Amino acid sequence: MLDPHHHQGKFGHDYIRVLASAAGLVWSTDDLDVDGVDLTIKQPGRTRYGFSPQIEVQIKTVSRPKYRQGQLLFGGLSHTQFNQLAGTDFAVPRYLFAVHVPAVTDLFTDSVTGGLMLRHTGYFLSMRDRARFAVDNAKRKVAVPIPVSNVLDVEALAALVAGSSR
Repeated sequence: MLDPHHHQGKFGHDYIRVLASAAGLVWSTDDLDVDGVDLTIKQPGRTRYGFSPQIEVQIKTVSRPKYRQGQLLFGGLSHTQFNQLAGTDFAVPRYLFAVHVPAVTDLFTDSVTGGLMLRHTGYFLSMRDRARFAVDNAKRKVAVPIPVSNVLDVEALAALVAGSSR
């Protein structure tokens, strides 16, 4: 069995993979995480937006979320991770995906009539409008507010990918 921290993180990644599959998108991972990208998600082939539009995402999980004024206050990014997402100079658009997962691993999923339910909710955030920290510091954390209206579902994920080549 995985320790609770790794179990939570793996579930968050799998949650995003399920959404991508449900949206008809494909995902891939680099053989080594050297720049903060957990998954690349793309729509294969020629689309009205161009050939194989794609996004890169960093996936984080939170089991005890804090909400204030319509925002999830995500405090789990180091300055280094923040810098890997902030700014406009990426060839492929980048997003932070924060998945609110149950604190108890037995509650990650539930079988319901007609299907399997994944708990709880994913959120997305573009940090293109954020300035990077002058110094990368992997030990210092920064709180990043994510609007709760940025719910990551099948339609939102498909729209993020489609919009990546505009």
